[in-house]
Amino acid sequence: MEKYYSILVCMFLMFSCGKKETYSPRDFKEVEVETIFQDSLLSIRAIELLNDGSLAFAGNNGVFGLYNPIKDNWVTSVQELDSLKLHFRAVAHTATDFFMLSIESPAVLYKTGNTGHMEIVYRENHPDVFYDAMAFWDNQHGIAMGDPVDGCLSIIITHDGGTTWEKLPCNELPKTKVGEAAFAASNSNIAIVGHHTWIATGGASSSVLYSPDKGQTWQIFKTPMVQGSETSGIYSIDFYDELNGFAIGGDYTKPDYNVANKIKTTDGGKTWNLVGKNQNPGYRSCVQYIPNSNGNELVTTGFKGIDFSNDAGDTWKHLSDEGFYTIRFVNDSIAYAAGSGRISKLTFR
Repeated sequence: MEKYYSILVCMFLMFSCGKKETYSPRDFKEVEVETIFQDSLLSIRAIELLNDGSLAFAGNNGVFGLYNPIKDNWVTSVQELDSLKLHFRAVAHTATDFFMLSIESPAVLYKTGNTGHMEIVYRENHPDVFYDAMAFWDNQHGIAMGDPVDGCLSIIITHDGGTTWEKLPCNELPKTKVGEAAFAASNSNIAIVGHHTWIATGGASSSVLYSPDKGQTWQIFKTPMVQGSETSGIYSIDFYDELNGFAIGGDYTKPDYNVANKIKTTDGGKTWNLVGKNQNPGYRSCVQYIPNSNGNELVTTGFKGIDFSNDAGDTWKHLSDEGFYTIRFVNDSIAYAAGSGRISKLTFR
């Protein structure tokens, strides 16, 4: 009787006990670019999709804004601090708050406040300070990273939803090589999956820092990405799940260099392999997995265009010469991208 019951269950579940259908990657032929925001004075490298479907950004000149796609309207503002012209390249959000972090000294981290204005929740003064990226594990725990100070990467963490932040001491972090740093190119130096965190570096050494426990402990892994100069290294990293990740970069002063600027891992970042050697794209500043693509589909962008892969990054197709610094996906065919003077909606077909 038990045997027959199992058979009936399998039939009821539409033969789910049988062989699972394999995922078939798509083959995009083009991307439609619709500009939704323009300001020739802005450089926008940090955008964030909020829980309600709206889009937030922060850029140079203290400018930040919010886009409502349903009403198709923007609200922008300027964050002032004394006579400083704040330059934001890192943003993040929780279910209730939006955060933006400025580069250079003083590094100033703002959080939406109860008064309706942005409030300072962290400030750091140091000649070497330069923050690059920010992300949250969940609504209470978040992380931001920046260039080395006193021999280790700058990493600050919050455990109370972003109200307070603490900087990790260097004795809790791997030491960086002299000349090793990171690039504030697209707010994608940090990748998070569950409790797992990966941070990408460049310059004198292209490495990946890894934490399995929300930043409590750290390891460092070397990569074969191009390295050795101030402008070379990993510019962007993304993970589809706990094992499969991809990183891209190169040297923005040599944008056509494509020998050692694309790497991927299948073991959670412990080892990395070069892919697409001597194949385009060259330098790119951001890479993102397309949602619900089984880790096969990726898009990368930079000031020389947009490229697409449907084989986990082994080969790439150039879709557009339209240049952007950063990109984030809404779903499996629509994304927002930002760059010099604009934010655009991208539709992949």
